[in-house]
Amino acid sequence: MKTSQLRVTRFTSLALLLLLANFAAGQQDHRQGYKKPPQEVLNILSAPVTPTASISPARDTMLLATGLRYPPLADLAQPMLRLAGLRINPSTNGPHRFQYAVALSLKRIGDGSEVKIALPPDAKISSLQWSADGKHFAFMNTTPTGIELWVGEAASGKIRKLKGVAVNGTDGDPFQWMPDNQTLLVQLVPANRPPAPIESKVPREPNSQESSGRVGPVRTFEDLLKTPFDEDLFEYYATSQLALVHSSNGKTTNVGAPAIFRSADPAPDGQHILVARTIRPFSYLYPAFIFPREVEVWDTKGKVTYKLASLPLADQVPIDGVPTGPRNYRWRPTDPATLVWVEALDGGDPKKRAPNRDRILMLKGPFSGAPAEITKTEQRFAAMQFGEKNGLLLISDYDRDRRWVKTVMMNADNVSEAPKLLWSRSIQDRYHDPGTPVTRVLPTGERAILQTGDSIYLFGTGATPEGDRPFLDRFNLQTQKAERLFRSDANHFELYVALLTDDGKNFITRAESPTAAPNYYLRAMGDPASPIKSLTNYPDTTPQLQGIKKQLVTYKRVDGVQCSFTLYLPPGYKEGTRLPTVVWAYPLEFNDPSTAGQVTGSTQRFTQIIGPSHLFFLLEGYAVLDNATMPVVGDPETVNNTYIEQIVMSAKAAIDKAAEMGVTDPGRVGVGGHSYGAFMTANLLAHSDLFRAGIARSGAYNRTLTPFGFQSERRTIWEAPELYIKVSPFMNANKINEPILFIHGEADDNSGTFPIQSERMYQAVRGNGGTVRLVTLPFEAHGYAGRETIEHVLYEMLNWFDKYVKHAPPRTKEQTAVTK
Repeated sequence: MKTSQLRVTRFTSLALLLLLANFAAGQQDHRQGYKKPPQEVLNILSAPVTPTASISPARDTMLLATGLRYPPLADLAQPMLRLAGLRINPSTNGPHRFQYAVALSLKRIGDGSEVKIALPPDAKISSLQWSADGKHFAFMNTTPTGIELWVGEAASGKIRKLKGVAVNGTDGDPFQWMPDNQTLLVQLVPANRPPAPIESKVPREPNSQESSGRVGPVRTFEDLLKTPFDEDLFEYYATSQLALVHSSNGKTTNVGAPAIFRSADPAPDGQHILVARTIRPFSYLYPAFIFPREVEVWDTKGKVTYKLASLPLADQVPIDGVPTGPRNYRWRPTDPATLVWVEALDGGDPKKRAPNRDRILMLKGPFSGAPAEITKTEQRFAAMQFGEKNGLLLISDYDRDRRWVKTVMMNADNVSEAPKLLWSRSIQDRYHDPGTPVTRVLPTGERAILQTGDSIYLFGTGATPEGDRPFLDRFNLQTQKAERLFRSDANHFELYVALLTDDGKNFITRAESPTAAPNYYLRAMGDPASPIKSLTNYPDTTPQLQGIKKQLVTYKRVDGVQCSFTLYLPPGYKEGTRLPTVVWAYPLEFNDPSTAGQVTGSTQRFTQIIGPSHLFFLLEGYAVLDNATMPVVGDPETVNNTYIEQIVMSAKAAIDKAAEMGVTDPGRVGVGGHSYGAFMTANLLAHSDLFRAGIARSGAYNRTLTPFGFQSERRTIWEAPELYIKVSPFMNANKINEPILFIHGEADDNSGTFPIQSERMYQAVRGNGGTVRLVTLPFEAHGYAGRETIEHVLYEMLNWFDKYVKHAPPRTKEQTAVTK
């Protein structure tokens, strides 16, 4: 070999080694593991979790459950089958991801004594349920290999596992108490079930779908079946054996044959079960809740005593419509065995003109006669609630064009009496919301509206122009007059929890303030000497947040629509200092400006910062404009025609107001949002120069991928193609010249927000020369849960805005235009 050749070879080898070293270094930059945010943020994330309470139907005991706020990523990394809209852990035969408690205790309301419940090691407690008499409670405990069923005694706090009971928690209600307060109706993993199907390496057939020319708009559902093998897996894991299990000894009596139970509800008499069974053929376009089903009444042996309906695949339901045939089927709570259900009179089509859209039917056991029509609704049926006596029935219907809800009262035992109108209002009118009826658990375990004389009780958040003021009212059904029994004062946020006496004089609330952590209280309105008594005394676990200041700020955008935000200022803020600012928002649609301008939330809430919250920016010296309202006002059919113009107007008004107050540096403002808020964020960067950077989490950016509608949009892409293109940030990616951070869960389970939305949006911005970063989160769904994930997301968010907002150089004149 010549010397020159040797030198060239050595040079080439050295260059190759340097190239490989640089490549490895570059790879290492992207593979440094999960990051952690600053220590002050970690301290907040590590704060103890405050328990939540469940009040016994006997009104004498509280069951306090302490949840695990941030499960380890190892929890999310468990095996997952994504089948028919369900996410199943095959190791447990239950849901892949669920919220669970790690500690339980019982507190006596009378004397305040508390009993800590001795749970099994590494307990994951879910589905806590009281028996109707309040003497027992039951819960599930998920282990690495299955789901156990446990029962506890309210008197002693002692618990026991029901041996040999393997719960199937994949779909429907895994268990519920029977009316005898001793027996549980349980969905079991079938005994002697064979091993799970194994997929052949050689396909047994092509994967095919077919449509026969019928109209059937399809939303963008996640986790659908794709192959015949998927069908087999779904059927295998979703199939349960319904059984009656005695709570004292675990004695099990099977009810009928195994099936896929969408629901199984015992009648008040304890002798009948209303069953909805999912059957084949399954669909590759729709999730399980739309699959064909048989709706039947069984006796406790599993014999069919009445068939209510054979419902086909609901694949022809119009957008915003309902399926034909019986729906919303249930038992009447005050009768031994009376079925109640709803049927459409307009074919389920909201665009079809009809004098009445729905009717409500009732059929008493033994189900041998014809069903009786209770009433018809002028608009689409929305809800019904039975009272505990005198045939009381409240029915609500909803006019989607006006966004209007109406509630009438009638006597279900005498349908000849004309219904009486109780309330009629815009569903968006929070200021005039009468509240929600208080219910009680009947001895049979059913719930009904609590009645005392001619009155019922109503509770609500009590929205006002100054913020929410929760209340409890006594409402006379005859005079239709409300008597206010309680209202949270202006310096607290105190929410009604439960009545302890039928006369309304004693009830439990949950109160908090900017300086006091949430706690439960007993209010004794009939005892002037002791009108309020503390039931819990949970401390402030994050005192370092006490220095945060917040206030409600209202203002008008240029077209006169009222807007608002909650202004948060960081600890130690000095008045007059202009700060880098984060605007965090989520657009909502409204019919009229009056409801669009209504205030939501309360500044009297205790300041808690949890999850990947934007409020963590406060600890790094930012101001935050939280829930900056972005109303999109107009006719429901065409409201999105001016979506872009309206969100830009709203964003500018918010920044102008904060700058006018002297707290915001208008040259250092970032914008962010989650889901539809991410869609908003990308649009604001594409169509305005108001912001220096953006954070868009788990959004959808190309509306051609959601062609049958999105959010409240009713038109399809074929009906309004220009609109779909106009509002898609993907189509305007070349206009995004501010840095944008995209974050997305790799297992997003929300309709429309497939991870490909962020992947393609990243490529579009990058391909057009924009400054952009994409972070995808393994195992995470639409909302993020894992501890490591939460820490990393906060690291990314804080770093992004520190670099591109807080430390951004002054803007040039060309960068300060409002719109592009």
